[in-house]
Amino acid sequence: MQATQSVNKGMLEKIFKLSEHNTNVKTEIIAGITTFMTMAYILVVNANILSDAGMDKSAVFAATAISAFIGCCVMGLLANYPIALAPGMGLNAFFAYTVVLGMGYSWQFALCAVLIEGLIFIVLTITNVREKIIDCIPPVLKHAVTAGIGLFIAFIGLSNSGIVVNGATIVALGNLTDPLVLLTIFGLILASILLAKNVKGAFLLAMITISSVGMIGGLVALPTGIVSAVPSLKPVFLQALSVPVNQIFSFDMIVVVFTFLFVDLFDTVGCLVGVASKGNMLDENGKLPKVKQALFADAIATTSGALLGTSTVTSYVESAAGIGDGGRTGLTAVTTGTLFLLSLFFAPIFTAIPTQATSPVLILVGVMMASSLTKIDFSDFTNAIPAFLTFAMMPLSYSIADGIIFGIISFTILKIATKKKEEINFSLIILSILFICKFIFLSK
Repeated sequence: MQATQSVNKGMLEKIFKLSEHNTNVKTEIIAGITTFMTMAYILVVNANILSDAGMDKSAVFAATAISAFIGCCVMGLLANYPIALAPGMGLNAFFAYTVVLGMGYSWQFALCAVLIEGLIFIVLTITNVREKIIDCIPPVLKHAVTAGIGLFIAFIGLSNSGIVVNGATIVALGNLTDPLVLLTIFGLILASILLAKNVKGAFLLAMITISSVGMIGGLVALPTGIVSAVPSLKPVFLQALSVPVNQIFSFDMIVVVFTFLFVDLFDTVGCLVGVASKGNMLDENGKLPKVKQALFADAIATTSGALLGTSTVTSYVESAAGIGDGGRTGLTAVTTGTLFLLSLFFAPIFTAIPTQATSPVLILVGVMMASSLTKIDFSDFTNAIPAFLTFAMMPLSYSIADGIIFGIISFTILKIATKKKEEINFSLIILSILFICKFIFLSK
């Protein structure tokens, strides 16, 4: 038995280079579980959103789980990064409410657009276009992206838990006497103490404790069971290939594909840069090693997801939760992916994790990522203003992509206006022009 365990550990060490990254199997698995628990909500949420477009809910649940498994495993094995992938929020809403319900196209048309997007991303990755976009972003904006994603994650946690709500002043403090809000606050205090005491697996322990307390106290629902039947993919499988040729080569298809491409590209860029920075994965030049492999994982996951029957698969900012729990290699991502696959068999358990358990973790991940602000030179306004717009616009516009856009445009304009052209490159100018055109011609 011990010999088998030693062989397995040796194999994992060889594949993921654990000691080189100052980590071990236990830490990586705990980190993978933590990441999964913070993003398991997508299993139900994605199925609910795409079912509004007329898709079979159970089939989408299965497609979500399998596409996440594929994306996480490719990321872990190809890039050896602790970054998990799953169908992205926002892109699934655009899929259902804009393309299908708004523009009146079938969900098969929308799946075809996602498939085309994935194939284009594979080409752009092979030709290093996506890699060059990441490399051309200046270090100050990379730090701002990290902080912005932290603020974005924290805002999601605060909003999901009811600590902040919609109000007369855009956002307002929620009802702090609500038992569910109190449960979240208790969880935030508990997770903070465990984190401050450097307890291994602090986030995972906190989420398990909060879930247990909520269920025992009758505040959140108990799992409806343990094992469930595996849903069939048949209603949505390969439906992306059923679209008539005249629709594939239509102008509307071009617009839809471009929108998917644009949002996914810069959401992924932002996530990779921000999360990698938090995990100290950037090199001395501020570049992400193996970025091409990471982008391949995203492209392959999106393409396979479309064939399986789900919207765009992308890197998840919640991966920072696993990194916060010590995840440093692809074993974290593979663990997360494996749990997504297991969710097909144990859906009642995995979907019973309440937002009150995940929200405190997201808030504290925001705290950890905000440390990147200390690396920004606020005495130089040509750096300070773009950096501020980058990290402020992410939570306020509820979009990582929009934060990056505002940062790049303002950085380029200010550097040119103050005759600091040596600090910008031609790629940055081209991106700024494209972003401005996007706002002019594609914004409603």
